[in-house]
Amino acid sequence: MASPSDRQRKFLLYPAPIRGPSVPIKDDENRNPALSGWLLVVCAFLLERVSFLQWLIWHNTGFGCLTRIREYLENVEPRFDPTVIPIDNASPESLISTEDPGLSNAAPLVPALAEERYSVAQFNSLYASGELTPLAVVNAILPLIRRDTAPPGEHSIAWISVRVDLITKAAEESTLRYREGRPLGPLDGIPVAVKDEYDVEGYPTTLGSAIVPTDDEHVKTIVDSWTITKLKEAGAIVMGKVNMVEFGMDTSGSNPIFGTPRNPYNPQYYTGGSSSGSAYAVSTGLVPIAMGSDAGGSIRIPSSFCSVYGLKPTHNRLTYLPAVNHASTCAVQGPVAADVNSLAALYAVVSQPHPSTGFPESISPLLSNPTSDSRPRIIGIPETWFSRASPSVQSLCHKLIARLRTEKGYQVIPIEIPFITEGQKAHAITMLADAATAAPIDGRITPTIRIMLALGRATHATDLLLAQKLRRVLMQHLSWLWHTYPGMVIVTPATGCAGWPIRKGEAELRYGVSDGDRTQEAMAFVWLANFCGIPSVSVPAGYVVPEGRSDGGVVADVNTPGKIPVGLMAMGEWAGEAALLRWAEDVEDVNRREVCRPPGWVDVVELARQEMKKSGHGRSA
Repeated sequence: MASPSDRQRKFLLYPAPIRGPSVPIKDDENRNPALSGWLLVVCAFLLERVSFLQWLIWHNTGFGCLTRIREYLENVEPRFDPTVIPIDNASPESLISTEDPGLSNAAPLVPALAEERYSVAQFNSLYASGELTPLAVVNAILPLIRRDTAPPGEHSIAWISVRVDLITKAAEESTLRYREGRPLGPLDGIPVAVKDEYDVEGYPTTLGSAIVPTDDEHVKTIVDSWTITKLKEAGAIVMGKVNMVEFGMDTSGSNPIFGTPRNPYNPQYYTGGSSSGSAYAVSTGLVPIAMGSDAGGSIRIPSSFCSVYGLKPTHNRLTYLPAVNHASTCAVQGPVAADVNSLAALYAVVSQPHPSTGFPESISPLLSNPTSDSRPRIIGIPETWFSRASPSVQSLCHKLIARLRTEKGYQVIPIEIPFITEGQKAHAITMLADAATAAPIDGRITPTIRIMLALGRATHATDLLLAQKLRRVLMQHLSWLWHTYPGMVIVTPATGCAGWPIRKGEAELRYGVSDGDRTQEAMAFVWLANFCGIPSVSVPAGYVVPEGRSDGGVVADVNTPGKIPVGLMAMGEWAGEAALLRWAEDVEDVNRREVCRPPGWVDVVELARQEMKKSGHGRSA
């Protein structure tokens, strides 16, 4: 076991390993009414203007709970930034190789199982063999995602903007590179959806809102963010900007401005958010990879609800530069993918460090290489926290953990995380205060988001400071856990609930929905990784019968109509993405036959084959 000083020498800003106090969990929260339709509009109007209502809702939500643990925080310094930087390139926490991770062997041209989605590796093999071209693939996708056609594309609600000229040009250049035998790497020609929070040259960045300028003069000032630059350098084809919750501020996936994508498995449910379009695009098969962002589960929640893979990296590992991270104390950018190797391939490219960040270009062993895999296989289960999930979610997740123990040799140990109720509130207070300093008071903002911004403006400085003190306590406790159990991954459900139903139909979709209780259920486990800056990954675990049926809420199988996906989540040590991806690969392997594609899955490869036949050589007609 490494000493604390040895561990701290491998990192910059690593928290001291100090065990947090063992205190009973206080779970005496009040219920909050779910609002939609005109009632939501009226409540938003009043809450912005009546300070007493702000105070009442703020306290009813439980945000005042930090004062009750003040005695544990009085002698703790606040920590405002959870960034921890690895400084030892040879450490086992090193990042994924920028070579072809997990893609070095030729991939089959079709998924191994009939219900699997196409992967980056399979597209790569199809391009290399000449069976498909990147141009044929984008020509197959474009009619499905364009809003500017009559009628709009079948899946266009998941996209905010699509530049056909830019996409086609990138596809033609990639096609030529393959024809000449000089592809740039595993992502060359791979279509990638990008959340409309990233700056991409030639596109407006709306943040899912109507108040952000989108005129031509403003768009001319936008340059590619660092992450987009890395994607383009790797030859990936940016397939436009996809939908998101306005300002990324809720977890349902609702967006009354640009439209709300429905869950691919059940159209009476939301996709989850805020990276709703990213998860939808991957789940439906339109793209094998996408980029999202995550300040409070916004990658992992929709990945769980849409049965795909999502990685929230170590804080600040992916940079927003030259743009601004408006939620810089918790938010990160990260990948969503159809499978773990595709997730690793995408992460390897976008995690190349910006010179200003201080992160090293570390190398790790490739995925799918068991002969060199000597990592610890330890799962830590915070059972008291785990038990907050619904019974069916708990059942699915425990079953999968048991299989990891018996089939992959994992050791499962009980652990404790202190202050989980207060920690979730501290994270929420921080995020709402961040948002309130970045967004104006504007009636064009949707009612749900205006309510949240009003609560952020109602937060007192003392509560915000108590939250940052608690952040340090939690980070120190996590440091102590990894000093005690090196290499451990902390495993919980991805969400406390199975999906998020659309209960009020079109009225709910027209104005949005404000359901604080459901938001907190969805975020019950994801917040810790954001608040403490650690990496986390969500993987598909199985399905639950939708509500409204006689057996609603029980565990479902792949043949159940309208089934609702559930995710399992792991959290790792700072800069421990490689270990998390190997854990995710183990889950994918043991659970491969327990997951399936959604009913509306699009066979892009078959559509691209038809394009090849029409065009003769893969060129546009």
